[in-house]
Amino acid sequence: MIALLALVPVAVWLYLLAGRGMFWMMAERDDADDPPPPSTWPSVVAVVPARNEADVIARSIGSLLAQDYPGSFRIVLVDDQSGDGTGDAARRLDATGRLDVLAGSPRPQGWAGKVWAMKQGVERAGAPDYIWFTDADIEHAEENLRKLVARAEAGGRVLTSLMVKLHCKSWAEAYLIPAFVFFFDMLYPFAYVNDPKRKIAAAAGGCMLARRDALERAGGIAAIKSEIIDDCALGRAMKAQGPIWLGLTERASSIRPYAGLPEIRRMVARSAYAQLGYSPLNLLGAFAGMLIVYASAPALAVFARDSAQASGILAWAAMMLSFQPIAKFYRVSPLWGLALPLIGFVYALFTLDSAVQHWRGRGGMWKGRAQAMGRT
Repeated sequence: MIALLALVPVAVWLYLLAGRGMFWMMAERDDADDPPPPSTWPSVVAVVPARNEADVIARSIGSLLAQDYPGSFRIVLVDDQSGDGTGDAARRLDATGRLDVLAGSPRPQGWAGKVWAMKQGVERAGAPDYIWFTDADIEHAEENLRKLVARAEAGGRVLTSLMVKLHCKSWAEAYLIPAFVFFFDMLYPFAYVNDPKRKIAAAAGGCMLARRDALERAGGIAAIKSEIIDDCALGRAMKAQGPIWLGLTERASSIRPYAGLPEIRRMVARSAYAQLGYSPLNLLGAFAGMLIVYASAPALAVFARDSAQASGILAWAAMMLSFQPIAKFYRVSPLWGLALPLIGFVYALFTLDSAVQHWRGRGGMWKGRAQAMGRT
């Protein structure tokens, strides 16, 4: 009986390796091909929600002002009631007149904070061909917008999104950040996201280029006003309007380091329970799934015997193999793949913490605001 049960994690990992869009290969990259430039470069307005980003705003906005984009390009930064002088710091950066710093208004009931800032930015942007949503802690290579627009135009895409390269230099970051992208791609396989025939949709909020007319058809930013996982919600809304694309990039990077495990925990816990639909039953199911997918393989490899032990070793080896492409992308040791069961356990604890915070009325907590389910 144990030998038969031991085949379950093997079957799961064989499926993940051979199916699920081959997510673990991380093949959807913006440098995998080079779309031709459009005959006419469309107009673009970057919308940057910013709340207490004074320490990084010079690098992020500076990288936007340095874009070598051949078409019309402006930037709207929405200062989301910062208390650290973010808006004033941004105003000092612009010598070209392309940067518009907007003082954000108080968040209405029922709106998530970042989404409300995005809406104000879209309204201020006017009527460009594209809206480029990017975060205030992201630094872009000077060709990034040009490459984004070329990809969007070549594929007729209504949303083109890049999973920016997250900060990964400390021990804590090496331990958890590559796995964050790995788990995201497992949940939303980029190949499926990019396939118009499949319903699965997602986006990465740090860098999203949206066609304005398609965004309006989707109901505008108001269509996702209460969403904590706003990027994936926008991906779903936009895929209903046309093809979308999501991939990894080296051309955009997060410049804010994570100050140890507690900060990474807060980043994950902000949205993990929302991903489960705020359902205790889904939470239990997620834990059971984590046990089957991650914990059972090393347990069998260490404590079982004969064929059951062999099954555990095989599943653990498949797990380690699947982690190698993302480890290479982030330039961390391939041996982190051996720790994937423990990493998965830590993420399970973060998910439980997300649920506890929600039950305490502090769900979606980010930069001093609890936003889940419309809480203020």
